[in-house]
Amino acid sequence: MQNEKRQNVLFVVTMILMSIYLLWRMIFTLPWDQGFLNILFGILLVVAETVTVLTTFELFLQKMQKERTQLPFPTIPPEHYPDVDVFIATHNEPVDLLYKTVNACTFMDYPDKQKVHIYLCDDGGRPEVEELARQFGVGYLGFPGNKEAKSGNLNNALSKTSSPLIATFDADMIPQHTFLMKTVPYFLLSEFIEENGKWRPRREDEVDDKFKLGLVQTPQSFYNPDLFQFNLYAEQEIPNEQDFFSREVNILRNASNAVAYTGSNTVILRKAMEEIEGFPLKTITEDFETSIRLQQAGYITYATQEVQAAGLTTTTIKSMIKQRTRWARGIIQSLQNTRAIFSKKLPVWTRITYLSSFLYWWSFFNRLIFILAPILFALFDFQIVNTSFWEILIFWLPSYFCYSMSMRYLSSNIRNQRWSQVIDTIFMPYLIMPVLLETLGIHERKFKVTNKNKGTGRQWMSSLLYALPHIFLLVLSVAAIIRFVDGKYGLALFYSSIIIFWLTYNMVALFYALFFMVGRRAYRETERIRAQEDVTIHHKAGNMRYQAKTVDVSEQGIALYVSSPIYLPEQTTVSLVVKTDRYEANLDAVIVYVKKDGEGWRYSAKVQPVTETDKRQYMQIIYDRKHSLPEQMNLWDTAYDDMLRNVKKRIVQPRSDQRTMPRIPLQLPVVFTNGASCTLCSFNYRFFSATGLQGDISAGAVVTFYTKSQIELILQHTGKTAAGRGEVLLSVKNIDDIAERGLIDQLLDDLSHPHSESITREG
Repeated sequence: MQNEKRQNVLFVVTMILMSIYLLWRMIFTLPWDQGFLNILFGILLVVAETVTVLTTFELFLQKMQKERTQLPFPTIPPEHYPDVDVFIATHNEPVDLLYKTVNACTFMDYPDKQKVHIYLCDDGGRPEVEELARQFGVGYLGFPGNKEAKSGNLNNALSKTSSPLIATFDADMIPQHTFLMKTVPYFLLSEFIEENGKWRPRREDEVDDKFKLGLVQTPQSFYNPDLFQFNLYAEQEIPNEQDFFSREVNILRNASNAVAYTGSNTVILRKAMEEIEGFPLKTITEDFETSIRLQQAGYITYATQEVQAAGLTTTTIKSMIKQRTRWARGIIQSLQNTRAIFSKKLPVWTRITYLSSFLYWWSFFNRLIFILAPILFALFDFQIVNTSFWEILIFWLPSYFCYSMSMRYLSSNIRNQRWSQVIDTIFMPYLIMPVLLETLGIHERKFKVTNKNKGTGRQWMSSLLYALPHIFLLVLSVAAIIRFVDGKYGLALFYSSIIIFWLTYNMVALFYALFFMVGRRAYRETERIRAQEDVTIHHKAGNMRYQAKTVDVSEQGIALYVSSPIYLPEQTTVSLVVKTDRYEANLDAVIVYVKKDGEGWRYSAKVQPVTETDKRQYMQIIYDRKHSLPEQMNLWDTAYDDMLRNVKKRIVQPRSDQRTMPRIPLQLPVVFTNGASCTLCSFNYRFFSATGLQGDISAGAVVTFYTKSQIELILQHTGKTAAGRGEVLLSVKNIDDIAERGLIDQLLDDLSHPHSESITREG
């Protein structure tokens, strides 16, 4: 509560200071006597500042009302839960992708699972998708021809189903088992009331007919790193770029009932959809327009904060730019189609939110103005702000400081001002023209499904073409800063500090853009998700069983943590049983590498589910959880840290782990049965490395010794030395026999904890 008060005070102070600053800029700083171009750029800069600040004010005001706009979550008796139709919309996505989504939908909890009706809505009419539906025992609604894109597909599904509630998922969005239980109860708030801490059905005179909930939207979430996280080596430093909208902005819009339907992870009231005559057709963002039309029909659209489903975010620069262009055009289209900003069917506060939504897409043009302004001043002697150094310090510095602090409070550490600038700078060259054209009514009507496939290889030269505008602006910035500081010393340099600050600030964002466009090579086909689950390892040799914990899981592999090294031969299949509170999967596994991990050992393996049931269970073990990517920013991470990390990672090539057996350090003196001796330095089950060889033990020689438990070890001098260490390699000739007899663990104990008499000469 105290923190919220401090936040609100900061917001109010920021709005006052920024308003004073903007008034000062408009009245006193425009260069009216400096010629047409100076006046033009001066006005553009003031407009850009004003639009940026006012759209942020709208978010500040909504944040101040956030707690008052949260709906209570009712406890509903099982028999009151209504039927739900689950629509999985697909166009041309591969069946393997659909498999995971359909599978997860079949595992969703509900009091009566007979009331959950799952449908694959296939506007391609593909036989393989129909077969997938048959395999899972779910409904198939084919819609060949791709008429009216996703809207046509979903409207077809609406016409052939009848449940009062509809859950919609994109083809790649995998719901958690709790999805329906965390969303459906909201729709019964008009029928239930809380009394003395308990929920009961409302009496007839208590039924709230005014409460009309049309839609519940859970956050869009992604289990793979987005391009900002991946290309900038920031998977552990920043959240997904879309988290700011899904987990912050959209939830703030509960205050103005302007929550956006994002097309997936949503439950919708059928009656509401019938009132607005289904999903709208003349738009490329049918989801966004659906939410506006529901609000115009008097329905509440509500966003929740808890992630309940996750999917794949786009992984190529080309597809990301296409996606953002579609969003920009589509949102402007939908605002024009519904006249949301001027609609008398919407309250004033809702219309202000939609004005802010429209202005947001002009932020990329604003960003260009902010980059060009100091360049024009420092490089081309434009006078676009008519003021003195001290006036700037008085009016700008306090407001800018408070604004930066407020942005941190606003985003709950999901986004800060620096990352907002970086993201806007990256998209800026590619969104200005589509936004302008769409605003002028030059529309794009064709819906394109976003490509989620990974790019092959680095392809950095083609990606770098997208950075040409950024390179041009960066060169101008460097030239501007060199020219501007040339010949300046002492106070002259001090008075130039604000221009130098902005040039440097913009250059940092432009360097980020270059790193982003150069990209980074993707080595993995599937994403690893961190998870700590119990695993039983069974190795047939010696019928050995070990307990382990998963480190991370993926569709093709698994990483396990064990406290002590275990013998799992390379190229040999071992059995794994992975168990959670809800799921259990049997996997065949082959170890691909082993490495020391703190006090224990990490074993990584390729895996294959044994049966179809195991595959379904294993998919749930992987995906029925919160993803392991960060949900908040690393507050200690600075621009300097980011730059240094990017440079280092691009210079130092990653070294792949090749070791398939654990290398266990020993430093153990032994005497062989033939009187020869040496010191064993390390052991990896297949080989010992040794130093100080004495006696009859030349290359090719076979020697024997016995451990304290009288386990016989037969070694052969390989004639080779361990790379970089100068230690002789001795191969263990009878290791498989020791394993078959179940003596591997005893052998390791003997070697690691010998008594003084434990390694002795036979006889």
